[in-house]
Amino acid sequence: MSRALVIVDIQNDYFPGGAYPLVGSVAAAERAASVLAAFREAGDPVVHIQHVWDAPDASFMRPGSAGVEIHPLVAPVGDEPVLRKAEPNAFVGTFLEETLRGIAPDQLVVLGMMSSMCVDSTVRAASEIGFDVTVVHDACAAPDLEFGGTTVPGDAVHAAFMAALSDSFATLVSADDLVGARTQY
Repeated sequence: MSRALVIVDIQNDYFPGGAYPLVGSVAAAERAASVLAAFREAGDPVVHIQHVWDAPDASFMRPGSAGVEIHPLVAPVGDEPVLRKAEPNAFVGTFLEETLRGIAPDQLVVLGMMSSMCVDSTVRAASEIGFDVTVVHDACAAPDLEFGGTTVPGDAVHAAFMAALSDSFATLVSADDLVGARTQY
């Protein structure tokens, strides 16, 4: 079975000290790094997605800032493509679909940040255009959100979005399970 890994927006602004830190971002990035290492060791394709918010009122992911850079735990190496996007859905305004169609994976593995925005949008789009999608649920992170005067903790936000994705759009696995399964084929 051929697989491709898409790493969505694991960028410095989402970490402690960044402009928009997420709940559990360090632990998620460490798990993402283990998945990335397994893909590289197997020689499987990796595509990096980088969000760039090029607007005068951008509060994070600003061009030229340290926060917009891909986090060192999952930094691209060699000829791994980096596709820059401006929308939550990584297929909009990029060559992601063309890149993946050229790779033609049997399975698309997705992980990254934010569970509630870019990961969700990208996974739903990938499923809707025909990819068999697996999400590494513990290699994703979300922010605390507020709605109607209620603060929803980031862990709950993450769990709700993963539950929704697993309902119709993707298979969910842990990083350990995915890495363990990769050594068996």
